[in-house]
Amino acid sequence: MKHLISAGDLSRDEALLILDTAEELARVSERSIKKLPTLRGRTVVNLFFEDSTRTRISFEAAAKRLSADVINFSAKGSSVSKGESLKDTALTLEAMGADAVVIRHGASGAPHRLANWVRGSVLNAGDGTHEHPTQALLDAFSMRQRLGRLDGLKVAIVGDILHSRVARSNVLLLSTLGAEVTLVAPPTLLPVSVERWPCQVSYDLDAVLPKADVVMMLRVQLERMNAAYFPSAREYSRRYGLDRDRFAKLHDDAIVMHPGPMNRGMEISAEVADSPRSTIVEQVGNGVTVRMAALYLLIGGENQ
Repeated sequence: MKHLISAGDLSRDEALLILDTAEELARVSERSIKKLPTLRGRTVVNLFFEDSTRTRISFEAAAKRLSADVINFSAKGSSVSKGESLKDTALTLEAMGADAVVIRHGASGAPHRLANWVRGSVLNAGDGTHEHPTQALLDAFSMRQRLGRLDGLKVAIVGDILHSRVARSNVLLLSTLGAEVTLVAPPTLLPVSVERWPCQVSYDLDAVLPKADVVMMLRVQLERMNAAYFPSAREYSRRYGLDRDRFAKLHDDAIVMHPGPMNRGMEISAEVADSPRSTIVEQVGNGVTVRMAALYLLIGGENQ
């Protein structure tokens, strides 16, 4: 592996290697001294053209735990927002000798272009509505940790699939790892290309819940509300929200996930979000170990 741009680029063996490496690294996180010298002397640049405090902090923590030097580059208020192109920024990073560049960008395909201009490894931290591969890896890691397997798991991903890079990356990764994914959403919130995705589609959450081992609720992007994707917040919540009554339809071992940030009371009720069968808090911690594994495997080798 040279880059991590799409979850679809990972073979089953590569994906399992990342998850197994993360499991090894999780043991380090339980120690009182959490740092490893593994990436000493390496430079990781966080290049964020879009705000995402949680993902940026998670990548920063991951790099620092492996003793890498971290440069945070927020494009807001920098020369980038004054019109410097992605390519110019890439050349600047190249001059700094970045071993890895973690990029989040509003344009789908930006990490792919960046990979043509820098010698270091590129990790996609979210591009447009396209992909977010490390989120899918940490979700798979969280599922395996709780349920002991991925093969044959029935996973329901619910909500705004159309604008969700998390959904797309999860479908690609989970199908590679042998899970069966069903997307649940109103027709207006499904991408046109969805019939080509390796998953099933349902418009009826209540029919899907009793069979699901994992229910992943996606954030309702309230800014999409006024674009008439669905009639009203209340109507959406009534048909696609996970409340106490719907939660009761799940079997006893099923778990609830959410990539965050949540709208409590909208796509998920507070009591469901805080229940012992919710992995939402774990997912944050698992994000650090999975991103440590990805950085280690991409730039930790002796052949750099």
